[in-house]
Formats: sequence, structure tokens, C-alpha cells
Amino acid sequence: MNTKLIDAIAKAVLYEGYMLYPYRPSSVKNRQRFNFGVLYPKSYSEAQTGSDTWTMQTECLIQAGSPAVEVRVRFLKLVARTVRDLTEPAMMPSAPWQEAIEFEVTLPARNLHALSAEPLQWNFVFPAKEETELLRNESGRLVGMVDRKQESVHGKVEISATRVADDLFKLQARVNNLTPLEGNADQTSRDSALMRSLVSAHTLLGVAEGQFVSLLDPPENLKTHAASCENIGAWPVLVGVEGACDTMLASPIILYDYPQIAPESPGDLFDGTEIDEILALRIMTMTDDEKREMRNTDARARKILERTEALPIEHLAKLHGTLRDLRSLKEEMP
Repeated sequence: MNTKLIDAIAKAVLYEGYMLYPYRPSSVKNRQRFNFGVLYPKSYSEAQTGSDTWTMQTECLIQAGSPAVEVRVRFLKLVARTVRDLTEPAMMPSAPWQEAIEFEVTLPARNLHALSAEPLQWNFVFPAKEETELLRNESGRLVGMVDRKQESVHGKVEISATRVADDLFKLQARVNNLTPLEGNADQTSRDSALMRSLVSAHTLLGVAEGQFVSLLDPPENLKTHAASCENIGAWPVLVGVEGACDTMLASPIILYDYPQIAPESPGDLFDGTEIDEILALRIMTMTDDEKREMRNTDARARKILERTEALPIEHLAKLHGTLRDLRSLKEEMP
């Protein structure tokens, strides 16, 4: 699977909701982050009365005689960060914050005939980890410490295939969070459960010697089979060069086939509910204190601030509006 062309889309999905404007932990919007593609521990999910799920299911169609499929599961693993200020009086914000690290589970390529005879179950474990970073001022004096802690996560990916017609297979991929919890699941807080969750989870599917069928616009003779695909917490779309059918992204957010990042976008902003121009202008109007909090909150937030402040006026103008795919209204007339 060549993921070069779809990395930008996968990254956008991965960090959707990671941090919302105004990019500060004191803002109400950032007190409950990560609302897309979260797979909580199974016991926590079952103890809740809401829609917090522990599993994600993708089903799609593949046309071929004897194709092999490759499956990759990507997600964020949260890191609890606490800053300890050793100066008197304290100069740095000490509010706790959840950072994130990217993880990927890659399954070995499997022939669809083999998967139809024997489904593949792939267990994975990412262990707990703790580390401390020392902070020093310009003279080398120790002024603070940053403690980062990760909890372990345990999961399983299940892949199976069913022949539904001549040279047509239905592929199913399930991602499960089987991380055990300490104590009673019904007494576990959401923040604690998030530390043991697969956040912004999505699945990348690749096929060799075959092609995926668009579930959004399937051929007429395959519409019934496409409608029978059951996707839970996943929205599979074709990705890559338009017209290619060898890669599919099962996203936790709704996309269309062959989604693209606008070429005018200067970089990640994480807040998909807004547009780049509005966010850039709002960042520019922040007070010095607000920018200081944004800068000290998160390395990714600091990068947004520095990039926005350095944005040339001509680039900002490009964000104001772009027209694409203009065509004559006569094409729409019967």
C-alpha cells in the first residue's frame, strides 16, 4: 500500500478535534476533547449508558480473482503531561494537559481466499511508560520539570472475507479495545478511560491485484451488495489519486471519495468546524497573555501560533476564497 498521497488526509482525520480554537486549556471547548473515533476500553464502554464504544467495524467490497489485502490501524495514544514549576514565584502554567502520540498497527498482507477460509486475529499491546523532562533557563538553572505518563493499551484487529459473487468479496475489519481497567468500570472517569483508549482510530485498507468498490457511488449491478455492508463507527471512502481504487480509508468522520486538503491551507489547525481564514484572523487578534498560554500549552499549538504570526499577507489573501470546478449551467439542463 502506497500511503504517500493519502497521508495528508489520514493526518487530518487523526488530529481532528485534538485541540480547538482558542487552543488553550482554560477554554471551555478544550475541556472535553477527542470526540471522534474514540474506542474506549470494553469494560468502560459496557458500563456506560451512552454511545461510548469499544469497537469499530468496517465492511467494503473488493473485485478481483485472487487479491491480497493489507490493513493498517492508526490511532492516537494519550499522554498525561504535568508541569512542575520550581521557580519562586511560579512563572509557568501548571495545568495538566493530554498530549498525544501516533501509533500504527500493521497486519501482514493476506489473500482474500485465505481470509474467507480462516479469519485473521491480530493482538497488539503498547505498554505503559513514564518520563521526566528537565527545564532550564538561559543560564542553565533548573526551573521546572515536565512529567509525562502513558497507560498501556491492549487491542485486537479481526479481518475476515466472504465471497458474495463471482470475483467479488466482502471484507470485514474490526478493531477492538480490550484494555483492562483497574477497579470498577462504572466508577472510571472519562479522562482516565481516555488514557486507555484508541483515539481518532481509523483503518487504512490496501489491495493488490484487485480494486475496491465505492460504497458512495457503486456500479448499478453492485448497489445491493454495497448497501449490505455494515459499517459501525467507520465511513469507508476511496483515497489517493482520483480514479484509483487500490486504497480505502475507513474514517470516523464523514468524507467523500478522494478527499483532498485545500492547497491554500497553510497547515494543521485541528478545528474542522472552522475555516482557515477565520481561525488565522482570530489567532492574530489574541492578546499577549492568550498567546502566551497557547504557546506554553502544547507543542502543536505553539507551531500553529508561530506559523500564523509569520503568515505573509499574500498567503492570507489566498485563504479569502477560491473557486473550483466551474462549469456551464447548460450541463445541468435536461
